[in-house]
Amino acid sequence: MAKVYEFLATGFEEMEAIVPVDVFRRSGVEISMVSVTGSKVVKSARGVGIEADVLLEEIASFDDVDMLLLPGGVLGANNLKEHKEVRKILLKQFESGRFLGAVCAAPLVFASIGILKGKKATIFPGMEDSLINGAEPTRTLVQVDGNVITGAGPVAVLPYTYELLSHLLPKEEVEKVKKAMLYDRVLAGTK
Repeated sequence: MAKVYEFLATGFEEMEAIVPVDVFRRSGVEISMVSVTGSKVVKSARGVGIEADVLLEEIASFDDVDMLLLPGGVLGANNLKEHKEVRKILLKQFESGRFLGAVCAAPLVFASIGILKGKKATIFPGMEDSLINGAEPTRTLVQVDGNVITGAGPVAVLPYTYELLSHLLPKEEVEKVKKAMLYDRVLAGTK
C-alpha cells in the first residue's frame, strides 16, 4: 500500500491540507498529517487548529514514503521553506525519484531548494516570480513534470488531489472515488 505524508506548518491553507487527506483516506491510501511545529495541533491560515497525526521528530525515516505533500497558504509555505529538516527530506525524496506535491503558494518551497529547476510548475496566480531557480511557470490548474506535481490554488485542490492519487492507484480506482464524490457532475456541468 502507498504511504503518503503531508507536512503542516503554521499558516497552512485549510482546504488544501484537508481535501487530499479526505480523498486519499476514502481511497484506502495511507496518509498522515505531519506537524513540523513541535506541537500536534497546528494553526491554519484562518486560525483553525488541526490535530496532526504525528510530529516530524517522531518519524524515524522517510525512506519508504511514496509521496510527500505540501499544502499552500503563504505563511505556511514560508514556514515550510524555512524549516531545514523539511528541506532536506524534500530534496532526498526528489533525488530518489519518489513523488512530491505542492499546491497554491507551496511550490515556492520546491523552487527554493532547486527541485523545480528546468521543470514546468504552477503556483497561485501572481506568485510566479517565486518559482525561482529556473522553473517554467505554466498557469495551469495542475502541472505534472516527472515526479513533481503542482496545483494552482484552492479551486485546483480536487483535480490536483485526483492527479496525485493517479500516481498511486490504478486509473479505475481513482475513477471510482471521483464518481462516489460526484466529481463527474462537476466536469459535466450538471446538477
